Amino acid sequence: MDSHDIVILTDARYEKPDEANWYVAQLLNEERLLLAGLEARGLRTARVAWSNPDFDWSRTRAAVFRSTWDYFERFAEFSAWMDRVERGTRLFNAPELVRWNVDKHYLRDLSVRGVNVPVTQFIERGETTTLREAFADCGWREAILKPAVSGAARHTYRLTAANLATHEAVLRELLREEAMMLQPFLGSVLAQGELSLIVIGGRCTHAVRKIAKPGDFRVQDDHGGTVHPHTPAADEITFAESAVAACAQVPLYARVDAVRDDSGALSLMELELVEPELFFRFSPPAADALAAAIAERM
Repeated sequence: MDSHDIVILTDARYEKPDEANWYVAQLLNEERLLLAGLEARGLRTARVAWSNPDFDWSRTRAAVFRSTWDYFERFAEFSAWMDRVERGTRLFNAPELVRWNVDKHYLRDLSVRGVNVPVTQFIERGETTTLREAFADCGWREAILKPAVSGAARHTYRLTAANLATHEAVLRELLREEAMMLQPFLGSVLAQGELSLIVIGGRCTHAVRKIAKPGDFRVQDDHGGTVHPHTPAADEITFAESAVAACAQVPLYARVDAVRDDSGALSLMELELVEPELFFRFSPPAADALAAAIAERM
């Protein structure tokens, strides 16, 4: 079996996929930009699913999380895999950052460190609080309910007083297995969309604006949202770099998802350090910047 300097981590669906699908082709094109940058620096590379049972992880010096988009559906398995692999393989981002970032309780830490985060109420696993009680405690007209460990808008719901009863059973079922969270619904996501600011090695390289399809609030393209190029303003760059700097250690790469709150200030929706889409198709030089940062750290 060949040895590698670095492996790009994906999930099994994308290890050897059908490129006729536009979404898959887009993913592979972006990962190829990163592979090209790494190979241009003399590094031996491969793309491998983290769950591949036949891959010998002792034969790669390092691995970088990219499209491991099934981790939250197989969280216990993923965590055990990471515990095992990190003993002999360097992981980017660092395992301690990944463990912290997979659970959105990290938003509390960032808020304490001065990052503007929407007011967030966590409903812990096993709690018996009803949705109506939690909604009343918050005092919001509209809210977003979502899991503390999740991705791709899984079990993400827009709530109003009129539809709480519809979601009570959903909450009860989910709380048997996981913690949930409530945040106020910020109307700017409909009017302005959500900004994704990409930060490589602590510096903002580029940004995009994600817009939900008409009638929806989810901006992800797998829910019909669209992605548009965006030139970040000075305050947006400062916000993104400050959010990343608030981490316990500076991550190699990050995506800062932000919207404007009711006062017009930028507010952090998520800080993605595990497997964020980095939108290299909008800025190919950023893929090379990440390759350079990886090569330097290795």
